[in-house]
Parts: sequence; structure tokens; C-alpha cells
Amino acid sequence: MAENEMTMTQKSSTFKRFRDSLQQGIYFIINPFVRFLIRIGVTPNMVTTIGLLGNIAAAAIFVYAGYSATPGTDMNYPLITWGGVVIILFSLFDMLDGQVARLGNMTSTFGAMYDSVLDRYCELFTLGGLSYYLIQTGYVIGALITFVALVGSIMVSYVRARAEGLGLECKVGFMQRPERVVVTTIGALATGITGQGVSPADFDAVNILIFCMAVIAVFANITAFARINHCRRLLCKK
Repeated sequence: MAENEMTMTQKSSTFKRFRDSLQQGIYFIINPFVRFLIRIGVTPNMVTTIGLLGNIAAAAIFVYAGYSATPGTDMNYPLITWGGVVIILFSLFDMLDGQVARLGNMTSTFGAMYDSVLDRYCELFTLGGLSYYLIQTGYVIGALITFVALVGSIMVSYVRARAEGLGLECKVGFMQRPERVVVTTIGALATGITGQGVSPADFDAVNILIFCMAVIAVFANITAFARINHCRRLLCKK
């Protein structure tokens, strides 16, 4: 058991180093734009709000795609593609707001809370929009899988927030918000692009989206329970 825990810790540490290195590389690229935003008077909370509005727009695209689709005939794949594009574009604001706060010396406790709350709203809207699309196009099981993905996504964040309220650090697990955004975006883009280029008789492109939702559903919930177990072990040591 001890060896297994040590191996898992080492894997988690390796993944964290890779994730941090990737994040620093992205910061290096976006920092000039961040400094421009600071110069023109943009605040971190403004950036966070813009990110939310963009994710609401993506959700609206998914909802309209589902509402106007004709199951089996016209699945509105171009709209699903555009929804994925909008998510990835406005999810960049997820990184921008923190950098604007740090480089502009505008960090605040309220700003951190505001960012965290709006992140949850973003996921509720986008995954809710995808779930509606799947229901409207006849993929009820896929919609249920997306709902489970949404539950896991919210619980990952809730467990961390609850742990920090008890004075515990809880950042374990690998299906955190950036990873969930990437998987959701890949699912939407791959589904939309494939659906436009492949005949439905040869391959049902919606299966790509459902698979990506299943990945989030499984690993987000595993991450949530891993965090619960992490907190249990920390509390048992006190």
C-alpha cells in the first residue's frame, strides 16, 4: 500500500511539474498582452466577467444548435465547431485575469472569490448547453454522462474550497479546470469538424463529444474523491 501511494505521489508530482512548465510558457506568451490591458485600465474582475460572458455565448450556441437541429439529418455541426472555438478563446481569460492581478498589483481576496465563482458558472453554462444539445438530438445517455461530468467538475472545486475552509491545502488530482476546458473544447471541435467532413452512415461524430464528456465524468469524480481521501489523511494526522 505504501509503495502504491508513493508511486501515485511521484506521478502526481511529475504531472504537476509538466503542468506548471506549460503554464509558465503560456504566461510568457500572453504577458505582453496582459501589460497592455493593465495600461488601458482593464481590471482583473473585468477580465473575469468577459470570460463568463464568452462562455455564456458558447452555451447559447450549443442550445441553439440543439433547438434548431433535425436529429439524424441536420445536427448543426458548424455551430458545435463555433461553440468550441468560443470556449477556447474566452477560457484564455481564465489565465489572463490572474496575470492582470499579479502584474498589475491588483490582487484581492474578493477578486479570488469572484474568479472562482464565475469559473463554476462557466462550467454550468457550457456543460449545461452541451447536455441540452444532446437531449434535443436524441442522445439521452450522452446527456446523462454530461450531467455526471458537470457534477464531478463542481465537486472537484467544492472539495478544495471546503478543505481550504478547514485550513487544508487540497490541490491533488489531474482533472482540474484547465484540463476540463481542454477536453470540452477538443470534444466540441472534433465533433463539429468530423461531423462536417464524414458521412453519418460511416461514423457518428457525436460519439466523440460523448466520449470526451465520459472522460471528464470519470476523472473529475475520481479527482473529487481523491481530494476527499487526501483531506481524510491530513485530518487523521492532526
